[in-house]
Amino acid sequence: MADPRVEAIAKILVDYSVEVKPNQLVRITGAAEGAPLVLAVYQRVLERGAHPWLQIGLDGSQELFYSYARDAQLDYIPGFLKEVVEQIDASIGIWTDVNTKELTNTDPAKHARRAVAMRPLSERFLERASKKEVRWTATLHPTHAFAQDAEMSLREFEDFVYRASLVHEADPIKAWQAVSKDQQRVVDWLNKAREIHVVGPDTDLKLEVTGRKWENCDGHENFPDGEIFTGPIEESVNGHIRYTYPACAGGREVEDVRLEFKDGRVTKATAAKNEEFLLQMLETDEGARYVGEFAFGTNRGIQRFTKNTLFDEKIGGTIHVALGKAYPETGSKNSSAIHWDMVCDLRKGGEVRVDGTVFLKDGKILI
Repeated sequence: MADPRVEAIAKILVDYSVEVKPNQLVRITGAAEGAPLVLAVYQRVLERGAHPWLQIGLDGSQELFYSYARDAQLDYIPGFLKEVVEQIDASIGIWTDVNTKELTNTDPAKHARRAVAMRPLSERFLERASKKEVRWTATLHPTHAFAQDAEMSLREFEDFVYRASLVHEADPIKAWQAVSKDQQRVVDWLNKAREIHVVGPDTDLKLEVTGRKWENCDGHENFPDGEIFTGPIEESVNGHIRYTYPACAGGREVEDVRLEFKDGRVTKATAAKNEEFLLQMLETDEGARYVGEFAFGTNRGIQRFTKNTLFDEKIGGTIHVALGKAYPETGSKNSSAIHWDMVCDLRKGGEVRVDGTVFLKDGKILI
């Protein structure tokens, strides 16, 4: 029997997250393991009178690519992909990893080189998104691999995902609209801010946000959602931060990441595990050493670490300070081939002051 929660997610993604309209071209990306949600989204797009276009990947193909691709293949971007970015009206991405460690032993230098090659496409996509010319969202379909990373059974992980997605509510879309309204009050307050000061375990970080726009993440571009973010003034970040949870990327877990900033730039980086990978990613390009995003996690339905950034950056009471590529709608000018979210938990002894006023203490927003 089909899980009705899958149908509910599909409806939210199509009707609320990207608001599909008749005759739009809608790209749907996923893999065979996510067929229940991929097909539910496909059907809903058709019901809305739009044109769905499926891009389905195969498990194992990425590992083969990064194992065998030579430099010319890593650098090659088919011309038609540029047309795809220009022509789609909406994009719905569905992650369905079967093995989250598939890329662990592939060369990080190859990943960095590929990211640089893809950079013009990703920057153009974000530019169109910032102008609302294209709507996008990304989510995941629960798999055993995701559940194992989160140290849950598949059933437990499904319950976790769907509760964080608010599909247990009588009207999930109305519930997300309520989240949007509540968060907008905080966004309006933060849009007047000038300086942010974060203090926590082994953390003392200052950054400036004068004139930068805060974004209300309310279920449109990530799903499930629950964060408020901006792009800090590039050269303003100073101090040090210790990230609470492993920074996960490319199948690797970089544990106990500690960064020191001076005039916006990472000047020292250490990690207890996979430090070499961290240092290699920082050398991707000049923008990789600067902060592209500063954010507060606000989803109180997410309270545990899962090794999946989609959820972990939303944990209510945390912040994440992402290295690399910024979202242009915030006013940030930082450009990079990477965007790496790293989470700092402030629920036990952390504090954030905004222009001297205590904004968050022990994970609770006070304003």
